[in-house]
Amino acid sequence: MAPSGSMISKPRRRLLVAATLLVSALGATVVPAGAAPRTAAATTSGCGTTVRKANGTAWVCTLAENFDGTALNRALWVPQTSASSGFGSQDDCYVDDPDNIAVSGGTLKLSVRKEAAPFACATPAEGYTTRYTSGMVSTYTKWSQAFGRYEFRAKFPAATVNGLHGALWMWPDNPLKYGPWPLSGEIDVAEVYSQYNDRAIPYIHYWPGTAAQTNNYCLLKVTDWHTYTLEWTTTSLKISFDGKVCVNEPITPAAPLVAPQPFDHPFMLALTQGLGVYGNRLDPATPPAFPATMQVDYVRVWK
Repeated sequence: MAPSGSMISKPRRRLLVAATLLVSALGATVVPAGAAPRTAAATTSGCGTTVRKANGTAWVCTLAENFDGTALNRALWVPQTSASSGFGSQDDCYVDDPDNIAVSGGTLKLSVRKEAAPFACATPAEGYTTRYTSGMVSTYTKWSQAFGRYEFRAKFPAATVNGLHGALWMWPDNPLKYGPWPLSGEIDVAEVYSQYNDRAIPYIHYWPGTAAQTNNYCLLKVTDWHTYTLEWTTTSLKISFDGKVCVNEPITPAAPLVAPQPFDHPFMLALTQGLGVYGNRLDPATPPAFPATMQVDYVRVWK
């Protein structure tokens, strides 16, 4: 996300590498993207009340992750680690640890923690030293889908100073399909920067210079529970918060691409809570309270 004016931007290290192939059966109902449509009863039980399109037909549930259980469902979610991909701000280290990635009480909890002492964060490159660990999961190699309706119910840490960055976002299975970032697309359904905790910010990336990709002024109290929704069609990407449209972006790629390119191929899901960078970088003199935890109540997807 790169908001305008005096706001901030984040790094673009979007290399999502599988951290583990462990399989667990807890916590989610997963329907492969090519599967036959589910019955109305199954759709209701997995994705809640039936949701209808503008033409009156029902969306069909394809994924219902309600975080019921006591452990991360590794059949669906892959913990993101700095050791596997190098992802991180270099102020924090993404780790696969129950203190940073946990499921309990019906929610996924992703936490940033200040550790007792500095430690070496291993990466595929040179590594670095930090005192902070962060949490992130994605559906890399496990699940992806092109087009549809995507809904996240989440709340973010209570902080009002620089230092934290949380995101509900989507990243292509093939991030080089149409060239280097951002040419193959990225969909940030909601990003939260702790010093701007009166708003969540969507951002749609695909080619430099496009207009109306973001909205810095979708105001809401991000420390409360809210529903963040994307509707992705062959012509547009519409992002709403609690049912109020925040961004409605017609897909208008630069030549030689034609709509719906680059949003014509499957994207995975990603949930991130870490430290910020640049204008949102942690100031050790005025830190937020740690641990700082983003909670996700559910993730639901329809076709």
